[in-house]
Amino acid sequence: MSDFDLVLTGTVVLTDRIIENGYVAVSGEKVAMVGDGPAPAARETQHFGKGLILPGAVDAQVHSLSQKNQEDFIWSTNAAAAGGITTIVDMPYDEGNLVCSAEAVKIKIDHASPQARVDFALYGTIDPLEGAARIAEQADAGVAAFKFSTFGTDPKRFPRITPPMLADAFAEIAKTGLTAGVHNEDDETVRIYMDRVKAAGITDWRAHGLSRPPLAELLAMHVIFETGAQTGCPAHVVHCSLARGYDIAAAYRRDGYEATVECCIHYLTLDEENDVARLGGKAKINPPIRPRAEVEALWQRVRDGQVWLVSTDHVAWSENRKTNPDMLANSSGVPGLEVMVPLFVKGALERNIPLTWASRLMTRNPAKHFRLDHIKGALEVGKDADIVVLTPEEKVYRAAESGNTVVGWSPYDGIRLPYTIAGTWLRGKLAFDGRTVTAEPGTGRFVRPPVHSAKGA
Repeated sequence: MSDFDLVLTGTVVLTDRIIENGYVAVSGEKVAMVGDGPAPAARETQHFGKGLILPGAVDAQVHSLSQKNQEDFIWSTNAAAAGGITTIVDMPYDEGNLVCSAEAVKIKIDHASPQARVDFALYGTIDPLEGAARIAEQADAGVAAFKFSTFGTDPKRFPRITPPMLADAFAEIAKTGLTAGVHNEDDETVRIYMDRVKAAGITDWRAHGLSRPPLAELLAMHVIFETGAQTGCPAHVVHCSLARGYDIAAAYRRDGYEATVECCIHYLTLDEENDVARLGGKAKINPPIRPRAEVEALWQRVRDGQVWLVSTDHVAWSENRKTNPDMLANSSGVPGLEVMVPLFVKGALERNIPLTWASRLMTRNPAKHFRLDHIKGALEVGKDADIVVLTPEEKVYRAAESGNTVVGWSPYDGIRLPYTIAGTWLRGKLAFDGRTVTAEPGTGRFVRPPVHSAKGA
């Protein structure tokens, strides 16, 4: 008689320890047991030897709808499943539907649900013309956090939120129990430096970094964290490319405030002098990719526990939006869902950083951050059986060959990965078999914070 529906054996990587010769047992959609030694009986057992068994990742930052008629959830969640990501948190800056009201939240849920192959949560935001009036209704509608920007990329789709309006929004969010996440680039500083770069006639790969210097990021981070301190709202910077930014957040935490910072996988992988110089527009990201010395300083912040989340900030622009010889004319952002987990594992192993950080930064912490840890975030009894297995098989990543993304390019093309994703399970069911995404559209569910959490009870 089988005790469980599924048992996976291998090296189990938890948030606080690694279990050699371990196993994870699943009943229905939930984790039923985690242990070591001989595995219990199950209707299905898979042995992965020296393979790594981790909780499925929760990607805190995905843009599925930034380019109309391009990617959508049908493809973003496909890439996520192939990358061991079992929950995505999608950003509110959709082309044609800024998610800034309860109605817009419902429209997006209804749009994404028939397409999603993995589970998804949503960010909300505000329309500058309305201010903070619709914060509460979006929390009631199920958003998991709110997102703003101190820089205006587009006045309607991706608007700048002024410091007074940001304070108004933070004050309303504080009542909901949710977190305010902010894009951290000072608008005035960027525009002045951008004008200087254009006046100097610099159009090649150097232009982007010169137009968005470290000062632009760090000034914005002080505004964000001080706004949180003044309003009592948990303040979160959604991406920081500079070690100094994590130090600023740590200082606010020492003073008793909720101040956290997210590091995107591209800041831990790519550098300016090699990768941006080589890739040009395909490595244009806001904030910019920094020099290799900064990359290594960020890994040290991971080791020191100053990084709260690791995410992709995934957006799969069509290639024509990323290949303009004028660096500043390209769209900002890169795809990353398919490779975040193996890239982090690679980087951690190369620097002798414990792999427990993978479970913390890509699963436990984001689940807690978005108030989803009642069902997501760990290989713990009673939580969703979201699992990814990586086996020690080297491969050179090439997006066009995988077929799992909507675009045939990636800034990570050509990187040699020491581990390959052998399988992804969503709520106990196989979603990716190592070659093919097996989860059908509609398999994914909308997930949200508990109602009492969203009301701040």
